[in-house]
Amino acid sequence: MGLFRSVFSRIKQGLAKTRQSVGVLRNLLLGRVLSAELLEELETKMIAADFGVAASRGLVEEIRQAWQKGEIRSGDQAWEYLKRELVEYWPSEDRQLRLAADGGLTVILVAGINGAGKTTSIAKIAHSLRAQDKSVMLAACDTFRAAAVEQLEIWSKRLGVEVIKGKQGGDPAAVAFDACAAALARKVDVLIIDTAGRLHTQGHLMRQLTKIRDVVRKRVPDGPHEVMLVLDATIGQNAIQQAREFMAAIEVTGIFLAKLDGTARGGIVVAIRKELGIPVKLVGVGETPQDVEPFEPERFVEALFAE
Repeated sequence: MGLFRSVFSRIKQGLAKTRQSVGVLRNLLLGRVLSAELLEELETKMIAADFGVAASRGLVEEIRQAWQKGEIRSGDQAWEYLKRELVEYWPSEDRQLRLAADGGLTVILVAGINGAGKTTSIAKIAHSLRAQDKSVMLAACDTFRAAAVEQLEIWSKRLGVEVIKGKQGGDPAAVAFDACAAALARKVDVLIIDTAGRLHTQGHLMRQLTKIRDVVRKRVPDGPHEVMLVLDATIGQNAIQQAREFMAAIEVTGIFLAKLDGTARGGIVVAIRKELGIPVKLVGVGETPQDVEPFEPERFVEALFAE
């Protein structure tokens, strides 16, 4: 799949904890006769696994209607029906990273709150692009936290890419502007801009994120080509509210779902699809730069439901 090559065994391993919650659904259904009570319990278990209220109710209602029509009668059939419906849950859409159409500078703006795994996710994107012979530059626009800049510098050295930074406490938008100028001058393929790990409830910081986007557009008229929002899969439904706030400040084009290997509630991927409509483009399934996978619904569901 384009710049990112999915390896089923790796994503299956990364979803080990998530399969714990799906295993509860399997044990609930297999070997049992369908009933109204069983379907109610299935809905409750799906909500507990962070599939989201709307998605859980919708999926179970589809199973209920098929049961009432006599199309399915057993829990085993309901299990297979659920897997098929989940695969179809995601429409055919472009889940690849957007690149500059003319082969010029591609700018990827990365947002998210502190602790979501944003810097590590940036390293994973940069590593994958480098593996495809793309030249990459990083911009350290989280000027409020010295630790954030230092962390990005460490990754830049490991990956062999340049990082543009400014003074601590300086204007993040000015750093973004300088980074765009440097990337254009050096004819870099991709510029990845790190932003302050702002809380979605801090309005003034969200407005600053909008300012960074606008500065990029002035320097690179068709940029940013991708606005990736990093969400922590382990926080479940709270990630949905975070995403809504970020969407109000900037045009989010894709989601990087980080720490998917660290949660037993991976149903959040389904909730994001139902409630936000933003494509999950990449998932983080480990600690190293190599542990990034493209989100492919068929492979995801296959790995999710594997025993």
